[in-house]
Parts: sequence; structure tokens; C-alpha cells
Amino acid sequence: MSRRAGIRTGFLMAAGLLLATSPLATSLLAQGTAPAAGGARPVQAQTAQSQPTQVQPAQVQQAQPAQIQANQSAQTSPAAPRPTRFVVVLDAAHGGDDSGAQLDNAVAEKTVTLALSVQLRSLLAARGFAVVTTRESNVSIDSDARAQVANHVPAAACISLHASMIGSGVHVFVSSLGPTTPTRFLAWKTAQSAYVTRSLRLASTVNSALQHSSDSGSGAIPVLLARTSLAGVDSMACPAVAVEVAPIRDTDRTITTAVTDTGYQTQIAQALAAALLEWRTELLGDGPGSGGAVRQP
Repeated sequence: MSRRAGIRTGFLMAAGLLLATSPLATSLLAQGTAPAAGGARPVQAQTAQSQPTQVQPAQVQQAQPAQIQANQSAQTSPAAPRPTRFVVVLDAAHGGDDSGAQLDNAVAEKTVTLALSVQLRSLLAARGFAVVTTRESNVSIDSDARAQVANHVPAAACISLHASMIGSGVHVFVSSLGPTTPTRFLAWKTAQSAYVTRSLRLASTVNSALQHSSDSGSGAIPVLLARTSLAGVDSMACPAVAVEVAPIRDTDRTITTAVTDTGYQTQIAQALAAALLEWRTELLGDGPGSGGAVRQP
């Protein structure tokens, strides 16, 4: 071995002894990390280990106050009460190119239904109801669009207004669909089946109000309750009835009160307003402690 090689070997042995006895080397050996030549790996290991110990506690210290503050806010701030709206939808049948039936004096059904809707809307608004109408003028609306209006609100009740020259008095119709259990998703054409039981109760309330309308001295209004397939109403996801106004006839079928009689229309509108007021009272309670929460009829 040359003298230069011997000096180099002695230097490396001394350097190894120094590393073995240094605190950093002792710590790395204790952690199972062997120092590499030139000291490069111990520096990388120190950096990799120092980053979590510096960054992670800082993240925890910042997150903890935010979590505590959020928990305190959740405990001290009560949730805002959900507003309750009792909305009635009035559906004046026909309109636009669809004139409906031809009534006495060549008056179109669409004209009478709109007049009834406007008058009933005013009576309900005066009693604090929120009212939505399917039409306010002579426009065409298909049955699906009418159902969409009622379902979008959503409505606590829907009254579909019709007029006819057949029969006598007022005919109150409920969908002929059989009752089903309400589900989250309802078939469009049979959505009313989940509400038909409530619609029957609404029809009973309307019937009672119409019968009591004679107490005002206007004379009794004959009422017919029936069930039938109703386009539009069958797709409504709310309690809904169709009210068809016919002339009042005597025993020999002679017309004594025409459908176009304004006094007759007012009597019907007032009776329907009274029925909906009773319906609202039944659902909301409208008494001490009711809290304004809508109860399922």
C-alpha cells in the first residue's frame, strides 16, 4: 500500500468513528436509518421527518378552534322555523280556443268559469288565503299544465270550476282513481290516487257548505256528489275536486235559476269560500297551540 493510500484509509476510519459517536448518527441508528456516504441521506430523512412535526400540529391547532366554534354555534343558534303556507289553486276550466259547453243565452262555459274564479279568488284573499289561479284571462291551457300549477305550489286544495246545462244545481266530482299509499315519486297520470281519500273529505266539506248556503235566504242549492275520471285532476298531487255549476230546475225540469245568474254565482262562490275556510281550520287548527303546522287530513 502506498503512503497516500494509507493516509486516505486512516482518514476514512477516523471520519467513521466521528459519525458513530455524534448525536445525529446515534439518533439515526436508533431509528434504523444508516448514514450514507457524504451525509446526503441523513439530511433527507431529517427533512422528511421534520415536515410532519412542523406542519401537522399547525393544521390541528387551526382546525380545532374552528370545529369548537362550529359546535358552539350549532348548540346556541336554533334552526329557523320553516314557513307554512296554505295555498288554494283555482282552476277555471277551458279558455282560449276551447270554449267548453254552450250555456243559456249562448254564453260559453269558459266565460262563466273565469267569472267564478275571479269572484272566489277575491273572497279567499279577503280571508287571508294565498290563491293561485291557472288562468286570469281568456287563454288556452292544457290539462297537464293545470296539474303542474297545482303540484308546483304545492296546493293544500284545488277547486276545478266547470259549468253545464245538464242536471240541476252543483255537481261535485272526485277522481274515480282508487286510493294508493303516497310515495316519493308518483305516476303522472294517476298522482291523484295518493290523495283521493283527502279529496273525498274535501268534497264532503264543499257539499256541506253548499247545503248550508240556503241559510242566507237565497234558496237551497241541489248538490250531487259523484266520482269520475277527470283529466288534469287525476294528475294533481293534492286534495282536489271539480265543481260543476248547472242551472237550478223545478220538479218539471224547468229552469228557475240560470247558470249566468250573477246572484246564483255569488251564492256558489260564497259557499266555496266557506268550505275552504272550514278546510283550512281543519288542517291548520287555527286555535291556541296549533303552531300553524299543516296536519294531514
